[in-house]
Formats: sequence, structure tokens, C-alpha cells
Amino acid sequence: MTLRTPPAVDALDADGRIVRVRPVATGDLTALIAMHERCTTADLRYRFFGSGRGVLGIEARRLAGLNDTGRGVALVVEDDGELIAAASFECFLEEPDRAEFGVLVTEAHQHRGLGTLLLEHLALAAGSGGIKELSGQILGGNHKMLRLARRLVPGAPMPYADGVVDVVLTADLDGAFADEVAARERAAERLSLRFLLDPVSVAVVGASRTGRGVGARILRSIVEGGFTGPVAAVHPEAEELEGVPTAASFAELPHPVDLAIVAVPAPQVAGVLRDAGEAGVRAAVVVTAGFAETGDVAAQEELVRIARSHDMRLVGPNCLGIVNTDGAIRLQASFAPEPPEPGGLALASQSGAVGIAALAHATRTGLGVHSFVSLGNKADVSGNDLLAYWYDDPGAEAVALYLESFGNPRKFARIARAVARRKPVLAVKGGRSEPGRRAGLSHTAAAANPEVAVDSLFAQAGVIRCDTLEQLLDTARVLVGQPLPRGRRIGVVGNAGGVGVLAADAAAAAGLYLPDPGAAARERLARAAAAGNPVDLGAAADPGAFADALDAVGASGEVDAVVAVFAATGTGDVEGSLAAIGDALDALPDLPAAAVVMGLPEAPTALGARRVPVFAFPEPAVAALGRAADYAAWRARPLGTRPDLPGIDRTRARGLVDRLLEHGDGWQTAADAAAILACYDIRLAPAVRVASKGEAVAAARTLGYPVAVKADDPRLVHKTGTGTIHLGLDDAHAVRTAFADVATRIEGGPDASVTVQPMLDADIEMTAGIVHDPRFGSLVMFGLGGTATDVLADKQFRLLPLTDADAESMWGSIRSEPLLHGYRGSRPVDLRALTDLLVRLGRLAEDLPEIAELDLNPVMPVRYGVQAVDVKLRLARIGDEPDPVARRLR
Repeated sequence: MTLRTPPAVDALDADGRIVRVRPVATGDLTALIAMHERCTTADLRYRFFGSGRGVLGIEARRLAGLNDTGRGVALVVEDDGELIAAASFECFLEEPDRAEFGVLVTEAHQHRGLGTLLLEHLALAAGSGGIKELSGQILGGNHKMLRLARRLVPGAPMPYADGVVDVVLTADLDGAFADEVAARERAAERLSLRFLLDPVSVAVVGASRTGRGVGARILRSIVEGGFTGPVAAVHPEAEELEGVPTAASFAELPHPVDLAIVAVPAPQVAGVLRDAGEAGVRAAVVVTAGFAETGDVAAQEELVRIARSHDMRLVGPNCLGIVNTDGAIRLQASFAPEPPEPGGLALASQSGAVGIAALAHATRTGLGVHSFVSLGNKADVSGNDLLAYWYDDPGAEAVALYLESFGNPRKFARIARAVARRKPVLAVKGGRSEPGRRAGLSHTAAAANPEVAVDSLFAQAGVIRCDTLEQLLDTARVLVGQPLPRGRRIGVVGNAGGVGVLAADAAAAAGLYLPDPGAAARERLARAAAAGNPVDLGAAADPGAFADALDAVGASGEVDAVVAVFAATGTGDVEGSLAAIGDALDALPDLPAAAVVMGLPEAPTALGARRVPVFAFPEPAVAALGRAADYAAWRARPLGTRPDLPGIDRTRARGLVDRLLEHGDGWQTAADAAAILACYDIRLAPAVRVASKGEAVAAARTLGYPVAVKADDPRLVHKTGTGTIHLGLDDAHAVRTAFADVATRIEGGPDASVTVQPMLDADIEMTAGIVHDPRFGSLVMFGLGGTATDVLADKQFRLLPLTDADAESMWGSIRSEPLLHGYRGSRPVDLRALTDLLVRLGRLAEDLPEIAELDLNPVMPVRYGVQAVDVKLRLARIGDEPDPVARRLR
């Protein structure tokens, strides 16, 4: 068992303030003693079951040295340079997979959620170190600690005897634990970011007296935008700028400031942040460039240090600014050319230029924006933080992101999935053409390039991935202010037959279909001399024909979305027809809709009171509805569960991996790989290692002909084409010949051997595996196997944690899925056993991230389940990687 001391991190307490959680160091002894001395007699009695202070020095020394013993972990919370809370666990000597924990928070800092925060980090450290259980005893009168324990293990039994409550925290962390941590993190983020996105007062630093420059532009935008709170400027000489009061420093302003907009030259930014922090400013937007984007990482890190030391959240540097169009705030703190109209889209962009383009396109197309944040260099506030804030923001009906990088993609996946269960999350990920693919050699790793990881992340989290910014905004237009499609049926009504055909083609490409109208709808449509779907009313259709046809199709219950197509003609009633279309769609509030208006020099951006979005062509309108239907289908599906899996021996598997890594990273023998897989009850076809022709023949007779003779050599990643595998051997002579050939080819390999396996007969060959990415974590792979695995590339990947629903979606999403059910008389695959195999691979990857690459190829259906025939395993030590659960700031 190896305990890894967690790294020092900044995190938010329950009030949204920033604290430092870090390991205890030997140099903390004096500070630890002082912290314990500040505790009340009651707190000491609750912690140590006695009120004497003689134990304080002993406890402080124990904590100061615990991290060096390898038998436990001790953490402290630091705020303004002072230790204010401590927690630890120490393993029992006789049961090293169990440990005793303790928590202490000084009186002045109780009710900030610090005990919960520390225990979360302790539980994660314990779980990663192979500890199964953390136990502690709480005095019956210690109601604060009992409430904390119930928050961490809701519903767990807590036996009470002799005035003491026994509490046991399982270190086998499940999805419920992660969800509870995420909920606390979202609540803290919302409190922390309210000063940024919902400020009471704003001040701008760097506005010029000439009215030129970024600072002056932003100040003018704030004033002209009608910000509802006090606005001020900080300037060393001016008395007034843009009609607002000015002072030489934040401390001299006539009112407190929540948010500072900083637009001074780069060398001055640190001093401005320090001045703002000392005056109590809680958020800053630094639009100034010249930091990490130009190579000056140290200067940017200094900005973060200053902000964190003053409980200040920081957007930027090198950003465009922020916007909140809520009527109670009306904050236009950006230098975008034109302010967006109010609406329901929350938008974040890592690129200022992309942000400007997005806001301009939203304005042109009538898409209202609720809030906008230009992230810039993401020194502090990131997309993850904003997602957590927008989760509970009722004004944000949908979230759109332009991302060029992920700070912590594993946490992004968890947060985005939670948000997407409430509201749509759309994203464009820049950098798809980034050169370079994974250097792994196995089939699994070769297929798992960075884009595969991003696709898997978005698909599992329910994020609507768009290829272009235009696609993203088109999709947002059909999602904001409209219901979700209940299915994939679409009705098209228009006065231009050719455009209807294009809409039908676009629907097929988007996974939608146009059902034929039922008898009642056909009868109504016949009155308008139209039938079928798409409904072609003809170029001479009048407003009444549009209204009747849209009502007939939409009210039939036979479609899940409606597209109205209007092509202007010289003889038609343009205004009347558009009004009729708008009114008819208003009468169908339960159906999402889009309109296509062609032939007008200036078409409206929306129709009707519900503001149905208008498109210039049918293809983008239908494609947007297709993405909306995909999202609705994901949201309707259960997320699945992380099932209990019998037959798993994590302790033995961990020991095997640690022993193998003592000899260095690299490929392992099939025998060692099989031993690790056996700890997770993953079945392999029997294989017998042999050292001579006679042993090979004896093994073949025991296993039964026909057999395969092949090399078990870590140096061979692929055997096909190397002469190290002979298949379908029917007699002793063939086995002897094959043994001699294989043995000659692997001669000199220190870990190489020859093995004999029975031949398995199956109608389909599959493949499954694991590949580890240091940023995204491990991915589980499933696809069509055998020699076709690379040629057909019919594979699916999923990130951790893998639920049963995720596993089912893997085999249900490959192109060859019909083969799994039995095709033209072939034997069907046991899909329950296949799902079990994939879930076990997911649990293996969770518990042992040192599995860099694992290939099971082929995996074959057998009489009772599925069985892997060949295995390749590469182990590699891992470094400090992003934690998907732990509460921490960037």
C-alpha cells in the first residue's frame, strides 16, 4: 500500500472565500501548537475526549511528522497565513487498509465548511492509497461533527454506546460521494462568483482622460449600458471620467467596490490588484495583455497569488470583459463593438476575437444573451467555474462555450454532465487540427487520439459539440425559449417544393425523419390542395393556407418539431404570410419550431410572440433541430449506475502492479497481465506456458485440438506477421514444428516464453481495452476486433467513471452492432456478459491508473459469456494528474 500525500491547493469554503488546503510539514510544529492553544475547552474535549492541554504538544508533533511516516496523511487549512483547521488519518498497525481519522477546526472559523472540506480531501487520499475504511469516534454531544459525518455518509449506520458515536467512512468512493462534493462545490462557486457576475458596484482602472483606449471604452460602455449600481473610476489625477466620480486609489472611493475592471499597462496590474484587494474588492477583470500568452508566466502567477490572498476572483488577463444583461444589473463591461440584446444564452469564450464574433452574430440573428465572459488566459476563473455558477442561474437557459484547452477535463466532464441534465450545454473546441497523435503502439492507444477523448467527454456529459461557431449559435437559437423535441419526427410545411426536398435531405443527414401524415391530417391538408410531408402548398399559397397546414401538421401529434418554409414571390402576401406563420407556431407551444424565409432582402430574425428563429436556408435550421433532438434523447436516458461488482480483489491487484513497476515501466507478460485481470474476474482463454516440444504436445492434448502456439513476449506488441503465432494446429507434429519456430524467434528475450491455447470458434471477434491519458484520465474502448480492428476502426471510447448505461451505449453505438444480436443465423453475443466485461474494465482503470495500455483482442463469445483470447498490457507510473472530484481552484 502506497499513500500519496495530496498536493497543496486553493479551495473555496462554504461562504465562497478562498483558503489553502495543504499537507502538514515538519516546520509547522509551532503554528500547530498555537492553533490548538486557540481552541476552546469544549472543542478540545470533543476532539480528544478530555479538556487537559497537556496533550496538545503531543498531537501537534504527531501531525507535524505524520506525512513522513507513510502510515497516514495530515492536512491543514491556512487562511491569511494562519492555520485554522487540521485533519488527519493514521492506519492501524494490525489492519493497514483501515485508518482512524480526526478533525479540528478553531472556534473563530467554524461554520465555514472547513471540516467537510478536509474530510473530502482525506477520503480521496485514503481511497487512492488503497485504504478501505476511515473510522472515528464522536462524543454524543458533538452535534457539529455529527452533522458533518451525516453529510459525508448520509444514511450510514452510526451506532451509539456509552456516550460515543462510531462513524465509519468508506474510502471506496462512489458516485454519490462525488455528487455530494460537486453540489457543495457549485454552491461555493456561486457565492464566490456573485461579485463578478452580479456585482453591486463597479470601478474601472485605466480609463484615460482623452476618452480613448480600452479602459475608457469599457467605462463608457458600463455607463451607457445603464448599470444599476454605483460606478467609479480610479485615476491618479482626474476628478471625473465619463460623468462618474474618480479617486486616486480604491481606498479613497466614496463607496465599497465589488468588481474592478483593470486596463492599465501590464507592469502596473499587480500593484492595482494589490490595492483593490486591500480595499476589499472581491472580483477583478484584467483586460490587459502581456502575460502568459507572451511567455511571462511568472507575472501571471503573481496576479493569481495576489488575488487569492485577498479572496478575489480573477478573470483574464488578456480578455475582452464581461456582460450581464439581467434587468436588475445591466452590466456591459466589455469593449465589444456593440452590446448584446438581453436573452437566455450564457456564453463564455477563451478567445476575445471569437467572443466578439459570437456577440455580433447573436445580435444579427436576434439571439439574446444573458451573460458573457471572455476568459482570456484563464489564470483563475475557467469554464468549469462558470458552469458551476450557471447551474443554478435561472436566467441562463442554455450555456455555450468556445474552448481552446481544458484546465481539468475530468472535472469539466462531471460539472458539464450535471448542468446538461438541467439545461443545454453547447461547445466548440478549437484546435481539432492540432498535429501529433498518441505514440502508443497498441490498437487501443493508436485509436485514442486527443479528439477521441474530447468526443467521448462531450458525448458522456451531454455536451452538444458543434464544429463551427455558426452551428453553435444556430443550435442555441432553437434551444433558447423553446421546448425540447420529444422525438425525431419532423414536419415541414412550405410554399416551395424544392426547398422542402432540401429540408427532407437535411433531416435524413441529421438523424430526423418526416413521417407521412395520418388520415385526419391528410384530410385537413387536402383542403389546401396539399398532402404528404414535406407539405407543399404551392407558390400561390395565401396566409390562411399556411395557418391551416401548420395547425394540421403540428396538432396531429405525429411530429416532434415543425419547420415552416416561406419563399417570397412577387404575387404573394409577404407580411400576411409571415404573420400567419408566426401566429400558427405560437399556437403550438409544445413543439420546437424553426422558420426558413427566402427571397427577402431583409428577412426578420424571428416570427411570432414566441420568437421562432428564422433561417436563410433549410439545412442549418434542420441541422440545429437535429442536434436539439440528440440532446433531448441524451437527457431522457438514465445516467446509469456504477454497479457493485463481486469478485474484485483491489488489494491483490495493487500489490501486483506495484511489484511489476519496481522493475520499471513497460510491457508485461501475458501471464502477469492475466494475474491482474483475474483480480477483477475478467476471463481469459486458458493458456499453458511450455518450455519444450514435449510440453507443448502434452498441453495441446490436455486442452484439446485444434490449438494455437504463440509467443508470450513483452517485446511483441503485435504478433500477426512476425511468425510468432501459429493457429489451427491439429496434431502433435504441427505443434512440435510451431514450437520450434516460435522458440527460435523469441530466443534471448528475458521474459519471453511459448504458450499453447485452445482455438475458439466464434462468428464475431471483438476487442476491448484501456488507454490512459494524463489529462483526461483513462478511457475504455470497445469495438470490432481481430485483424479488422484497425482497418474498419469500428470502435467506441468512454471516459471514467463508467456506468452500466455507458457500457451498453458502447456496444450499442458501433456500426457493427447488428452482428452482436446474431446476423443471418450467427450466434448472438451475450450482451449482459459483454456489459459486465466493460464495466469491470472501467473499474480496473479507476483503481489502477498505472495501466497505460491494455488490449484484449480478440474477445470472443463463448457458451456462457465472453472471453478474451490475447492480452497486451503496458504499465507506467503516473505523476500529479487532475482530480475529477476534489474541490480546488485552478
